[in-house]
Amino acid sequence: MRWAAGAAAVLVLCALLPAPVAAHALAPTQVSAAPTEVCRITDPAVTEVSGLAVTATGYLVENDSNPDPAKTRVFTLDKACKVTGSVQYPRTARDPEDLAVDRKGTVWVADIGDNGPMTGGSGTRRSTVALWTMAAGSKSLKIHRLVYPDGVPRDAEALLIDGQGRPVIVTKDPNGEVFRLDTPLPTDNTEGAALTKVGAFEPRRTGTSNPWGFLGVAWVTGAAVSADGTRAVVRTYADAYEFEVTGGDVAKAITSGKPTVTPLPDEPQGEAIAYTADATGLLTVSDQNGPAVILKYASGLKVTPPSSAAPSAARAQTQAAAAPPKEPARPAARAPLLLGAFSVVALMLVAAVARRARRR
Repeated sequence: MRWAAGAAAVLVLCALLPAPVAAHALAPTQVSAAPTEVCRITDPAVTEVSGLAVTATGYLVENDSNPDPAKTRVFTLDKACKVTGSVQYPRTARDPEDLAVDRKGTVWVADIGDNGPMTGGSGTRRSTVALWTMAAGSKSLKIHRLVYPDGVPRDAEALLIDGQGRPVIVTKDPNGEVFRLDTPLPTDNTEGAALTKVGAFEPRRTGTSNPWGFLGVAWVTGAAVSADGTRAVVRTYADAYEFEVTGGDVAKAITSGKPTVTPLPDEPQGEAIAYTADATGLLTVSDQNGPAVILKYASGLKVTPPSSAAPSAARAQTQAAAAPPKEPARPAARAPLLLGAFSVVALMLVAAVARRARRR
């Protein structure tokens, strides 16, 4: 994704346009160590990675939308980021944006992107969005069409699967609407199954450096749940927000829980995120052409030692490094993050010029 020109233009506009009213000081985030490079994806077939999941043998990634449907695939990588296989969609996927693997080993692809005309999309918005699933051990994908409860199109890039196996979608907008499927998952349906709105995810004004300036701290671009289901993370272009999950209720955790915030500064186009297998780390990768690097950050949540024995010295050190600082007060309102209409329209027009044209 050609973000550089758009990012530069955004920064220029941020300097020219009136700054949003600051009702609260910038919320502090935890001080985290610089990320480490896990591996580098160099295969030219893998372009614009917007979703990432961890497997026993390595990783799964998926390409964002592409003018050539044959190039919009799900790829299997080994632990050195070498492509070992791929799966093609049985029909065209419109805009895949995130990946998840549930506790049964089922792979979920979130075909939920829907950019409007001002952000690089066509003038025709989607009447339905879709999830694709691939059962453990399978090599074929099945489609499940969904619709927002009010029928209004939305752009989204974040998918989580809760403890009951229900998909949870977070929209990209600063509103951060959270939707869940509370009815049985249909397969190969024409009419979309209605989602239920369950709340909102509220990012903070962290001030973390990113290519999109103050918009980047608010746009939700990915999410993940740990393998044991006890923690969830939602990311923006700038930061990762981790939540403790109780009883498998992911939607409740991300809409009403208190997050621990880890900065993800200056990632080129940070859209994908996943937990390491042991949930002690966060893995990220940028949606970009050319080599893409999987980075590892320490999780901000404490690691719970096994109850049968005291933690070893090494584990104690890991806990100390991962322990979050005192939680900052939650903002009383999201108003500081919401932009004036003029600012949003101007910035989206710039993004439309920078972003390549996609078929929606």
